[in-house]
Amino acid sequence: MVAVQASRPDGAGGEEMSTSIERYKIENEQQWRQWIDKIPAIRFDSEWNVKVIPPFGGALSRFMIEHNGNHASVYLDAFDSLGYYGAPYWELYPYDGDTFRCQMADTDALLAAIRETLAVQS
Repeated sequence: MVAVQASRPDGAGGEEMSTSIERYKIENEQQWRQWIDKIPAIRFDSEWNVKVIPPFGGALSRFMIEHNGNHASVYLDAFDSLGYYGAPYWELYPYDGDTFRCQMADTDALLAAIRETLAVQS
């Protein structure tokens, strides 16, 4: 068996064992591995720059989209921990001065809202 030490963005050594254990507990409690098969694939527009970012604040996943200097932020809330939708949902910000939400499976609606957000900023 080979031990692998993760490096942090600041170049320092790996994380403390207690941090790894706490992360493992959260992953198990929220069944992250089972979500791999539940989260739909998204076919982003080819001209978009999509940046996957850490899932802070209770989101299961997050990403940011940039196109021609315009930006959109999207997260997946699978547990109604950031708002209430009643089912796993995507939230897009900004959208028409507020936010846009749609069911996790409705990636067509999500993509249409992202396109609208990016176009309005132009």
